[in-house]
Amino acid sequence: MLGRSANGIFWMFRHLERAENTARLLEAGLRLSMSRMPGAESDEWRSILITIGQDAQFRERELEYTSAAVTNFVLRDRENPGCVLNMIEQARTNARSVRTVITREVWEATNETWMTIREMLARPVGERSLGDVLSAIRQQSTLVRGAMEGTMLRNEIFNFARIGTFLERGDNTARILDVKYYVLLPSVSLVGSSFDNVQWETVLRSVAGIHAYLQYHGGKMDARSIAEFLIFDGRFPRSLVFSYEKLRSNLTHLSGDYGQETRAHDLLRDAWAKLHETTIDEIIDYGLHEFISEFLGETREIADAIATDYRFTS
Repeated sequence: MLGRSANGIFWMFRHLERAENTARLLEAGLRLSMSRMPGAESDEWRSILITIGQDAQFRERELEYTSAAVTNFVLRDRENPGCVLNMIEQARTNARSVRTVITREVWEATNETWMTIREMLARPVGERSLGDVLSAIRQQSTLVRGAMEGTMLRNEIFNFARIGTFLERGDNTARILDVKYYVLLPSVSLVGSSFDNVQWETVLRSVAGIHAYLQYHGGKMDARSIAEFLIFDGRFPRSLVFSYEKLRSNLTHLSGDYGQETRAHDLLRDAWAKLHETTIDEIIDYGLHEFISEFLGETREIADAIATDYRFTS
């Protein structure tokens, strides 16, 4: 398979996953801003921009941290390379470049996603329509994944698509956890309070994990249990362990397709072992922010190695 095609598939699904994750995060931000103490709503909107790495760009525009300014910047501002509209357009461009190696159903779902979201974001998004827009982004991304799962041959194309998806998903869950610990909580005195619990519940909602968590933990809404769930619960499809397990599986299939392992396999094997040999108590003692920073760095290194090993630029 040509490196350009592998790169197109890989980034097509990274962009789709990132767009969906961004929509989920904005929805969580909307919930949290409504539960914030008076005058503190801007903290929540800034935390979203920090999570997705767009705060510096936003500040350069000299905009205020309001619901309207942040959501429109993140969703539809063409001058923002990381806006959802640009990500979905890039996913469609990548899909078109690899049209000969994906099924008609995958292409049509991707094209429909682009047309639907482009129409919805053709004008500024108001508070009354924000929920519908965010829901559409989630649903359309799911349609593309469903088309892939239901129609694609389980070959290298499928593996690169899944690798892109789960690299992005693990990265997103880690960033959300990090921002909760490092940015969101305004005072140590609020840890364990009803306000703190509302924040944690919203974090779970942002990764579609509230129902799964409550099913196994009841009403216990504490930082340690939630962090453990989002890091280690292999049953939850957005946990760090689940994401790495799928990466490991699809990279293993690639090694079978190509008849050899690469540096990316070694890096993932080391990161996988480290993750499984660590306990939540050790993470808390070490520092959740420090642990997540290392996880993000290792994930980025694995992604870079995949691009090099499989010659994405060739």
